[in-house]
Amino acid sequence: MLVLPACEVERRKSDAELDLNPQQAAGRRVYDDTCARCHEPYSSRGKKGPGLKGVFKQQYLPLSGLPANDERMGEIVRNGRSKMEGFGRVLNDQQIQDLLAYMHTL
Repeated sequence: MLVLPACEVERRKSDAELDLNPQQAAGRRVYDDTCARCHEPYSSRGKKGPGLKGVFKQQYLPLSGLPANDERMGEIVRNGRSKMEGFGRVLNDQQIQDLLAYMHTL
């Protein structure tokens, strides 16, 4: 008999379960629409781009060594970096602020 290890897939938690405020919940929707295809939100494992779990809990971004703050991350979202395209023409300033607020919860 062949026994395969169980594949653990974490159920997606609701905004309420994550205790997200309205701005963070709006940012989560932006993340889902623009970031999730390349970045894992709750894992340090990457997809096309690095995982973003705990991105604001570090002083510097792991790959670039740039400061992990709203100003730098907002600039990266707007203008892109390395292989990442910029979203400055897709997202308005409020959407970027909402996104950053959500990313602080990761």
